[in-house]
Amino acid sequence: MSNPDQESFRDSIGTINEEGKRAWIFPKKPSGKFYKYRTWVSYALLIFLFAAPFIKINGNQFLLFNVLERKFNIFGFPFWPQDFYLFVISMIIGVVFITLFTVAFGRIFCGWICPQTIFMEMVFRRIEYWIEGDRGKQIRLKKQKWDKEKIRKRVTKWILFYIVSFFIANIFLAYLIGSDHLLQYIYEGPFNHIGTFISLIIFSIVFYFIFAWFREQVCVIACPYGRLQGVLLDKKSVVVAYDYKRGEKEKGRAKFKKNEDREASGKGDCIDCTQCVHVCPTGIDIRNGTQLECVNCTACIDACDAMMEKVDLPKGLIRYASEENIAENKKFEFSLRIKAYITVLLLLIGVLVTMLTLRSDVEARVLRLPGQLYEHKENNIISNVYTYKLVNKTNKTIENVHFGLLSHKGKIHWVTKQSFDVPKQELVEGTLFIELPAAMLEDDKERVKIGVYANNNLIETTSVTFLGPRSYR
Repeated sequence: MSNPDQESFRDSIGTINEEGKRAWIFPKKPSGKFYKYRTWVSYALLIFLFAAPFIKINGNQFLLFNVLERKFNIFGFPFWPQDFYLFVISMIIGVVFITLFTVAFGRIFCGWICPQTIFMEMVFRRIEYWIEGDRGKQIRLKKQKWDKEKIRKRVTKWILFYIVSFFIANIFLAYLIGSDHLLQYIYEGPFNHIGTFISLIIFSIVFYFIFAWFREQVCVIACPYGRLQGVLLDKKSVVVAYDYKRGEKEKGRAKFKKNEDREASGKGDCIDCTQCVHVCPTGIDIRNGTQLECVNCTACIDACDAMMEKVDLPKGLIRYASEENIAENKKFEFSLRIKAYITVLLLLIGVLVTMLTLRSDVEARVLRLPGQLYEHKENNIISNVYTYKLVNKTNKTIENVHFGLLSHKGKIHWVTKQSFDVPKQELVEGTLFIELPAAMLEDDKERVKIGVYANNNLIETTSVTFLGPRSYR
């Protein structure tokens, strides 16, 4: 940087002017190696996002987050509220994973994977370029009076923006209620499901507002991740960085002149073309150093490399590099902090895999009926009453289910029938009595082990507390 002591740019953000009003960003259409790679990654993620609700594995939707009915499918595996601890561990793994990547590679998630960036840059911004043209044409259109051309372009853009927003809202609805229900609602018509349709319209308006007006403000103002990176980054973190040593040298940056020996003159390789600023989707100058607005989208790298090639100077003036790499020419290495995060991440993944392996497809819960003591029957038989709940987490009906005592010789009686079926991904509950001979009781409170059988095959075990009179201890 020409004057490292000047930090006034950090007192404000590029999307707000001096009067406190919105400063609209008109980024130049990017092109180059990194943009091509990012396009491939974005399209792959978009295809996955749009296809995931309609992919079925063993009859289960690949990804489902039905909060209202408390049904969740992760990669085709159904999860119930009883599996919430697995969800918590998965979320912790996600946080640690993003933290690790931030420590090592800065805000790379935002520029390459974040849905906000992908939709904004690869969908809505491309529609805008197609209708209104590149940066210069968009600026002229904004200043232009509301004539036929401006009305036609703006209205066409707004209509397309809302259509795309409505489509995205439908996809997200498929994640929430299931693709089968969504297709059923579409077939039956919106007026037969007016509540869902109103919610869909509201979400469409929210998406439209975000991508048509709020835009990069989501990354700059609303998203907490930009503030988080300020805590996580250090001088070893690899980010999109400007090589100020090479760009400034002794006499700083200067405009390019033909047949000039910049090396001899002491001028830096930065020719002050501001192409890196014009192409930035958040309106910052990367030459000022790492800023919270930077989403590591690499657009400035492509723009700078293209300009360096035109003036016959080496590429890489803006590149992926750490502060330590630029200042001291040190190569990237795993710091103690990164190694610690990797260790924690691997341990959490190990715990999750172990829990998934031990997770049963059927969960049985037998509880004593609240407020009920034991009952003394004929022939010194002690009876306790319980409620039971059976959750079938699979996509197949479990047939001919019944209970049996594993730890004691006794009997189990049902209030209704002795055996039953548990439908796929459903819960069955009821009441049962456990009867034990008094002579078998060694204490007034004993643990009784119960087996759950399907077609005479043991599929799950559970245990309950059995109460008896103190005189039989």
